[in-house]
Amino acid sequence: MSTIGRLIENNRSWAARKVERDPGFFRRLMAQQNPDFLWIGCADSRVPANEIVGLDPGELFVHRNVANLVEPADFNCLSVLQYAIEVLQVRHIIVCGHYGCGGVRAALDRHDHGLINNWLAPIKEVCARHSAELAAIDEEPKRLDRLCELSVMQQVRNVAQIPLVQRAWGRSQPLDLHGWIYGIGDGLLRDLAVTIEGPEALEASYRLEGLRPK
Repeated sequence: MSTIGRLIENNRSWAARKVERDPGFFRRLMAQQNPDFLWIGCADSRVPANEIVGLDPGELFVHRNVANLVEPADFNCLSVLQYAIEVLQVRHIIVCGHYGCGGVRAALDRHDHGLINNWLAPIKEVCARHSAELAAIDEEPKRLDRLCELSVMQQVRNVAQIPLVQRAWGRSQPLDLHGWIYGIGDGLLRDLAVTIEGPEALEASYRLEGLRPK
């Protein structure tokens, strides 16, 4: 059997196991998706979003890109956010990075990586903003991991600054933002304690006028 053919067989086995444990599983999925969570994560194949938080299909809305970035000019990410907030009415948005991220490593060095250099420019800005802290870390792996954390924290702030997120808060829609990081070496998630629950946590220059507190 070819490598690609094995994926189809794996799918058949997976579907059969699901039906054996829960005969109505796929019928319920057909009716609607009703997740409470939007996950913005890295495209790294070692970070399977549903699996590491123990959720089934339909319970986690997922957007992934290289180095889990949230950029105001990224219409793919903005479209996912709009659908998650306005249609699915998710209650939590989780930005999750991971230690040892190759995208963050590429942003940390000075090599030419081609087209991806443009995409990783925001991480270089985070690196420059925290240059003193990062320079004080002698071991390169630890420096990389700290930059992974700092980037996640910035992406959470980026989500909070997006007008459609602030408009959700303005209409008193429950919506909390979280920053997590995943350890590929131990399979554990860490909460980076940067939860944002409303516009009052934003600097005034980023806050839309006329928003009611959550």
